[in-house]
Amino acid sequence: MSDIKEWINSLPIFTRYWLLSTIGLTLIGRFGLLSPSALILLYDRFIHNFEIWRALTSLFYYPLNQSTGFHFMINCYFLYRYSVKLERGEFEGRPADYCFMLLFNWLCCVVIGLIGNLPLLMDPMVLSVLYVWCQLNQDVIVNFWFGTQFKAMYLPWVLCGFNLVISGGGMMELIGILVGHLYFFLKFKYPQEYDGPELLQTPKFIESYFPPYRVNVHGYSNTYEQRPTQTAPGRNIFGGHYWGQGQTLGQ
Repeated sequence: MSDIKEWINSLPIFTRYWLLSTIGLTLIGRFGLLSPSALILLYDRFIHNFEIWRALTSLFYYPLNQSTGFHFMINCYFLYRYSVKLERGEFEGRPADYCFMLLFNWLCCVVIGLIGNLPLLMDPMVLSVLYVWCQLNQDVIVNFWFGTQFKAMYLPWVLCGFNLVISGGGMMELIGILVGHLYFFLKFKYPQEYDGPELLQTPKFIESYFPPYRVNVHGYSNTYEQRPTQTAPGRNIFGGHYWGQGQTLGQ
């Protein structure tokens, strides 16, 4: 138990609470402590009865049975792996930006879920986060089942095709890809390639709760720094570094 507690405490904050809330609420629904029908996203209940908690519980809850248990575990694995990669990678030192990304993707999933009558949002939300990481690390080689390897940019489409072949699904993955692409385009691609304004700026009130921090080789410093306008100091949008031109020796 101490090892599990240490592992949980080692997770970055947003990944930790997202994963724990998913496992906890799913088990609560599985053992009947709360009715699963009260946890899913239903248009009439949400709009007409003002049961707004459904927008959140439909993200964390997933029905468990013999046919869905493996899929749930795979989702939890992808949630843990790629959320940690983003939170400790591209968004390291900028927790407010990562929080805003999660909020934006979640709100998009809720809107699409209400329009498309989708009661569960775990699949598209996880895929949207995975898609953002894959776009920021397009040329990284990832491993898939049976020892297959390919570039990260293809991973969301491989998952979509795999689910289409195995279970006849794929729609939830497509929604996750759509949401993730919308965030990536508005946050990174549009300002970088089209010289447009940054349309998704993190609100100041989120930064007040999760201020940026400077990361050094020994860990985290206590000195907070002002959030850059578009990207982290010394880094481009894809996680690479702008090394600068240097100085002549002796200057």
